[in-house]
Amino acid sequence: MRKYSAAAAAVLLLAGVGAAAAEDIIVQPEQETVIKEYVTKQPLASVKVPGVELNIGTALPDTVELHEVPNVKYRYTVIDNRTVVVDPGTRKIVKIIQ
Repeated sequence: MRKYSAAAAAVLLLAGVGAAAAEDIIVQPEQETVIKEYVTKQPLASVKVPGVELNIGTALPDTVELHEVPNVKYRYTVIDNRTVVVDPGTRKIVKIIQ
């Protein structure tokens, strides 16, 4: 009985990993090009956000101002001299440019 429970748990765990991977947001190459060109022309001052690690999937607090990129659904900001692309709906980092 225990072997069956362990196997079932393993299947559920793997299914969860697959579901999480399916939620990954991929910035299309053409959108990335537009974003890179725009942020180069519209530089921002870098800000510090104590306690926040800059990783894909990290949610930024509401205190961080997000800036619009025309014709792109994502927003951007500069934290610790690194430009990050953020999903405005979730405030999660989807791409780190520099």
